[in-house]
Amino acid sequence: MLAEENILATLTIRNLDDDLKSRLRIRAARHDHSMEEEARLILRDVLSVSENAEEQYGIGTRIRKRLEDLGGVELELPERSERPRVPENLE
Repeated sequence: MLAEENILATLTIRNLDDDLKSRLRIRAARHDHSMEEEARLILRDVLSVSENAEEQYGIGTRIRKRLEDLGGVELELPERSERPRVPENLE
């Protein structure tokens, strides 16, 4: 029987702009972490929240939650002037 191995991966991030890199460096220093450790913690936190949210809510709720900070829109609904049609071939 094979023992389970803890496989570690390496990730290289290219084209990281200077401002973002500087903010990561400052955040890592504030938490007394290396930049690499801080990036791991950020990824772990963000991905675990995303996975949990997707399991709890349907797509409509997830879209609404993502856009709720933009504010709502009230739409005026027209008055219905006719009765709804009865579908054809309804058996």
